[in-house]
Amino acid sequence: MATTLVRPRTLTEPAPPAHKAPALRHLGPNWYAPVMGTAIVAGAGAALPYQLPGQRVACQLVWALSAAALAVVLAARAGHWLHHRDQARAHLLDPAVAPFYGCLSMALLSVGGATLTVGKDLIGTGSAVAADAVLFAAGTAIGLVMAVAVPYLMVVRHQVEPQQATPVWLLPLVAPMVSAAVGPLLIPHLAPGQPREALLLACYAMFGISLLATLLMLPLILGRLIVGGPLPLALTPTLFLVLGPLGQSTTAVNQLADVAPQAIGAPYADALGAFAVVYGVPVMGFALLWLTLAVCLLVRAARAGMGFSMTWWALTFPVGTCVTGAAGLARHTGLTALAWLAAALFLALLTAWLLAAAHTLRGLASGRLLAPAGAADRP
Repeated sequence: MATTLVRPRTLTEPAPPAHKAPALRHLGPNWYAPVMGTAIVAGAGAALPYQLPGQRVACQLVWALSAAALAVVLAARAGHWLHHRDQARAHLLDPAVAPFYGCLSMALLSVGGATLTVGKDLIGTGSAVAADAVLFAAGTAIGLVMAVAVPYLMVVRHQVEPQQATPVWLLPLVAPMVSAAVGPLLIPHLAPGQPREALLLACYAMFGISLLATLLMLPLILGRLIVGGPLPLALTPTLFLVLGPLGQSTTAVNQLADVAPQAIGAPYADALGAFAVVYGVPVMGFALLWLTLAVCLLVRAARAGMGFSMTWWALTFPVGTCVTGAAGLARHTGLTALAWLAAALFLALLTAWLLAAAHTLRGLASGRLLAPAGAADRP
């Protein structure tokens, strides 16, 4: 959702021995971003109010791709920790890289959510529920740990200054919001009564954790832009990360409102249904405002010569959350305008995903994206 997505900086050091898997040495936690960006295409496509012939099948294929990508990246990152622990620790102590550790949680959660909404068509509902339960539990636990651990490291170990503030700082704070958005999918599969109510309220608690933390961080990011000027060209796409907590929180309140009647008493269920619209509409309005600003700055950066980097994946997952948020609002209000908004945002998401995926595959084939940072930055 990295610099989201910027390749981690590499310390000056001798090349590792061949048996130490050198190809994995510079593979940082930002590589979970393509997994997130792919899974959200499947989930958002299935959530759209308008469904074209073959659309569901296409979403199934994209979900299968995201699941395969998650398995590959998990294995590669395990190899990174096994063979290059010094580099992995250096990533945690690097304020430009550490926030990307929140992407692991979101990759697990997004694939899990897509499994239950789309993958069930291929593997069956029972298997999809089991897979999502495992991914949700692991992703939520990791997300909550990173929401504390990364800010803690920024306070006590990292040396950061106000001008270093970027939307990447939001990554570990958004992970609990993703849990709040995908958790409702599991509620109908729990036993009625306490289990359903407990998960419902836990999701609202995680909604609050992420929302309040984001509200504290956003002024630092906006202040940095106004006082310090535009971000460096390669980091400009990370401006779209701000859409993540906005779109995901709107998605969360609408998803929770859908299942509230099955989990909690009538007065509260009705109130939560109203809250989904009362909260979601203003937040979606602000998301569109920020999207316009981010697009203007992205066009400026492109005209100034911005080339491809892994930050381009920041154009996918955050926009996808706005698709699901707008679709949820369309579902609860019945407004055609919101349904069209969701469709338009999905087209933008699909375009960004195709561009990012094509450039990533080309970078992997050439070896550029797995080279040391200095080499990867060369054209």
